[in-house]
Amino acid sequence: MDQATLTIRRFSSVIIGFTFFMLINASALLVLAERKIMGFMRSSATVPTWWGRTALLQPLADILKLLFKEELRPKGADKWLFTLAPIISVAAAFAAFATVPWGAETTFFGLLDTPVKLGVADVNVGVLVVFAVTSMGVYGIVLAGWSSNSKYSLLGGLRVVGADDQLRARRMRPRSPSVIMLAGSLSLREVVDAQSGYWWGFIPRWYSFLQPVGFIIYVIAGVAETNRAPFDFPEAEQELVAGYNTEYSSVRFALFPQAEYINMATMSAVATDLYLGGWHGPLLEQYGLGWVWFLAKVGLILFVYIWMRWTVPRYRYDQLMTFGWKWLFPASVINLIVTAALVLYFNA
Repeated sequence: MDQATLTIRRFSSVIIGFTFFMLINASALLVLAERKIMGFMRSSATVPTWWGRTALLQPLADILKLLFKEELRPKGADKWLFTLAPIISVAAAFAAFATVPWGAETTFFGLLDTPVKLGVADVNVGVLVVFAVTSMGVYGIVLAGWSSNSKYSLLGGLRVVGADDQLRARRMRPRSPSVIMLAGSLSLREVVDAQSGYWWGFIPRWYSFLQPVGFIIYVIAGVAETNRAPFDFPEAEQELVAGYNTEYSSVRFALFPQAEYINMATMSAVATDLYLGGWHGPLLEQYGLGWVWFLAKVGLILFVYIWMRWTVPRYRYDQLMTFGWKWLFPASVINLIVTAALVLYFNA
């Protein structure tokens, strides 16, 4: 192996390590951001103020607290599945981000002769991989509810698959593959590259402008995918105490919210790549800092996630069914048909 290839592999390893390091930190920072935003939106709410300046050390305090708490397991719980369930959820969350590109090719300011891609893996069917892997996280929730030997936990786990509401909400996202038609590829990196440039010199060529309906449907389905309010039926503190993770404590409990926040970051990153032009943007991109635009767009979508949780009340089951089947599903089908017709007409 020549020196150039060895150097590229070392830099690729650094990118992989940095990506997963940032995902771990993102889950901690999102907990703090959610508390701060919630406190701002609800002025009467109590928010962390003790640990560090503006409570920046609060995530570290939470981690230490959970590490030193006692690991508890109900007497009748299945020993192996009870432990395996949170591992499945967090492993699926990490694996889903592996095919998400977050920057253009770079030589690290001339350190490399051959540019490398910012991202863990460049897969030509990255869109399908993300959707498939994120769906595997459902098994962690189901196993957690069933293995806990608790009625509240079991109800929370069954709400993911038995009631079929979350799954139907998830189906709204892949039922709107309009951006794939426009880009002509299932590769997330090629979808981003297809959005480079501007219309009339100042309007970004983002698919969110061409596909506003698809973008809205994706965001709504992404909220349901991550079990966030107003679609947090598996948890529902007012009804199920905490739902599927009621009987969990210490590190095993911490893995579930970590998986949730990593999935939020993944859904936001995929939305950025599919609809918001990824790392493309003015000024910064020409200096190799397009990833700053990527992070800014992801941060904006994450803010909307948190905003929705503390603003929109939870749906009832019948409301979700009506919303999904009578509004989202027809809208996604009509959007797909119109997009297909326009693509065929202009490419003919």
